[in-house]
Order: sequence, then C-alpha cells, then structure tokens
Amino acid sequence: MSDGAERAPAWLIWAALLVVYVVWGSTYLAIRLVVETMPPLLSGSGRFIIAGLLIYAVLVLRHGPRVLRLSRRELAASAFVGLALLLGGNGLVMLGERDVASGLAALIIAVVPLYVVLLRLLFAEPVRRGTLLGVLVGFAGVAVLVLPSGTDGGAELVGMLMLIAAGASWAVGSYYSRRLELPRDPFLNTAAQLLLGGIGLGVAGVLTGELGLLQPERFSTESVVSLLYLILFGSILAYTAYTWLLQVTSVSKVSTYAYVNPVVALLLGWAILNEEIGLSVIVGGAMIVLAVGLVIRTEARPAEHVGALDAPPAQAAPTDEELRTAAARDQPDHARL
Repeated sequence: MSDGAERAPAWLIWAALLVVYVVWGSTYLAIRLVVETMPPLLSGSGRFIIAGLLIYAVLVLRHGPRVLRLSRRELAASAFVGLALLLGGNGLVMLGERDVASGLAALIIAVVPLYVVLLRLLFAEPVRRGTLLGVLVGFAGVAVLVLPSGTDGGAELVGMLMLIAAGASWAVGSYYSRRLELPRDPFLNTAAQLLLGGIGLGVAGVLTGELGLLQPERFSTESVVSLLYLILFGSILAYTAYTWLLQVTSVSKVSTYAYVNPVVALLLGWAILNEEIGLSVIVGGAMIVLAVGLVIRTEARPAEHVGALDAPPAQAAPTDEELRTAAARDQPDHARL
C-alpha cells in the first residue's frame, strides 16, 4: 500500500466510494430524463465536450498550455478509445434508454467486465476458472432480462440490443486502452477522450438527423438539470473521486462500484420514475451482480491460489501498485462519465 493510503483516513475513503457508488449509479436515471426531451447523441456530445473543455481549462491553469501537447500516436489512441467508450458505448446507452428503463439499462451495462474477459479469451490470455464461471452466470442473467421482451419484438427489445452493443463497445475501448499509447497524465487522457468522443457523438447526431430534433424551447427543466448533473457530477466529481481512490486504496475495494452501481440505479429508477421491478429483473439482476462480484473477487486473488486453467503458477502475481497503475490506465470509469 502506498504512503497515500496510510495517510488517508478511512472515513474519507468511504466518503469517496459513496460518491462513486451514488453518482455513477444515478447517471442512468439522469440519462433517462435527458433523452425525454433532448436528442440523445447531440446532448451526449455537448455533455462530453463541455466536460472535456473544463478539465482542459483546469490543466492549463495548473500547468500551462504545454501540458496539452499530444504526440500523433497519443492522439490516435485517445480518438480510438474515446470513440469506443463514448460514441459506441455512451451513445448507444443514450439511444437505448429512450425505450428501456434506467435500472434495467444499468443491469445490462453491468456486464462490461464480462465482455473484457471474453476479449482476453479471444486473444489467448490466461483466465481463471472462477472468472469463467462468473461470465457464464452473468450472460445467463442478461438472457433472463432480455428474453421476456423478445416475444413481442418491440421498441424495448431494440433498446436492449443497443445496450448490449454498448457494453461490447465499452469493453473494446477499456481493453485496448491498456495496449495503446495514451497520454500518461490521467486527466489529460480523460480530457482528450471526452473531447474526441464528444465530437464523434456530434457528427453522428448530425448524420442521423438529430439537428431537426434540437428544439431548446421544448427542453424540460428535468432534462436540462439532468444534463448539468451529468457534466458536473458524473463526468468531473465522481471521476476525480475515482482517480483519488486508485491512489490511496486497493483496486479490489474501488472495483466494488461495478456491482453497486446497478443496484443504486435500479432503486432510483423505482423510487423516482416508478419503474417496475418484475421477477425477471430481480432474478436476472441478481445473477449479473453476483457474476460481476465473482469476477472481481477471483481476479483479486493471488496467482498461487488458482487452478490449472488459471494463470501459469510461474507468473508472479501483480502487486497492488501495479494493479492500481493498470486500473488507472484502463479507465473503465469512462462508462459512467
């Protein structure tokens, strides 16, 4: 554990975790309110461009304009990851939540860590048996959520398929963010991805005819307030808390947000929007949350405790500091930005 972890009081660590739990869990509710009266892709574009510019402004004030310099490789990597996470990921969530309840959307998106495991298998990386079990249970949970809506083939099913595709796109962006030459400064990295992904969303919105839906006089107060909430709290406050947590506590503790967020989203959707929580949602959601928790706990175990199908025994287990660095670089939090 780093010196920062020794100095950080426990109450402050849990306060930061609470911010990540509640704020990122509430972003699905906020998105649902935004798309009620705003065009999905263009509102997402404005959200990320504004957040990216705000982070850029803070960086310039603290370090001067030279901090913004990116090499061509860094710019290309930031564009690829930003488009995968924000255009393919968040853009499809914005579109899907027009017809899918916010809590249900959060449960479907919760399988992103399981998609990452599939990518690891695709590239012949060692995967532990407990992780594989978690993947099977998690996708079975997705089937429990989706199949009841598949009988009528309506708009909700199309929205769910968009959300499934969104999770796959997020997984691709998260997986390759470790393997591409991204800016080393995590805030510069985030700002670049927000800006480039936001531009991509804007182009997609224009090409799909959303300019005709851009009617500010029809924006509801709830939509405007929710968009501001997403910018200030979802994209800046919670992200800052997340990056600080990566510096002062274990990755396994920080990763608990992945299976707390869906529960928060489900409860908020039920309490505020009167979203129905049926038996399939309860069963499928429980399977997904348990699966993600199993994957996180399995991946946090030392390598010497794993079995024959897991990582080779001769491979040393990464230290907590190495895991922390990798997690900061992987930036799975962009799914919530």
